[in-house]
Amino acid sequence: MIEERFAALAATMRDLTALAPRIEAWGRHLAEVLGAGGRLLACGNGGSAAEAQHLTGELVGRFVHDRQPLSAIALHADTSAATAIVNDYGDQEVFARQVRAHGRTGDVLVALSTSGRSQNVCAAAKTAHELGMTTWALTGPGPNALAAICDDAVVIEAPSTGTVQEAHLAVIHGLCAALDQALGVPS
Repeated sequence: MIEERFAALAATMRDLTALAPRIEAWGRHLAEVLGAGGRLLACGNGGSAAEAQHLTGELVGRFVHDRQPLSAIALHADTSAATAIVNDYGDQEVFARQVRAHGRTGDVLVALSTSGRSQNVCAAAKTAHELGMTTWALTGPGPNALAAICDDAVVIEAPSTGTVQEAHLAVIHGLCAALDQALGVPS
């Protein structure tokens, strides 16, 4: 069983190499946005929330080498705001309301959903569009609603949620490496 999981991951990672130019382009765009004082917002549920927080942690902290901290917020991480929003507005608004609060024209939203159908993540992407933000999706197999409504998407065609999440982490690390390269951070 473990061998099958590793084989599925290896096949997914081989397929992911074809997406390197897209991830590098995302990194260059993000370097322009964050270098000009913009912000990255990230959202997801469950494991995707953990991946969103991993991404923002790499930006506010550092990926490999030291650099200036970059503005990045994982929308699920403010538990007081999130639970108040769910209580007052419902779970579908938990991320969208925070996008309205923190997002500005030109900022970037990275929306993660292994299914591509998470209603609260899709609502955040729609709100980000209304604000003039760039929206990128990291999803599992397509076609799916989230990939369809975002400006661009990395769609992982993998047999299991775990493999999708593992590939998302590789994409996040690739994005961070591309961002740092575009910012001129030594590799």
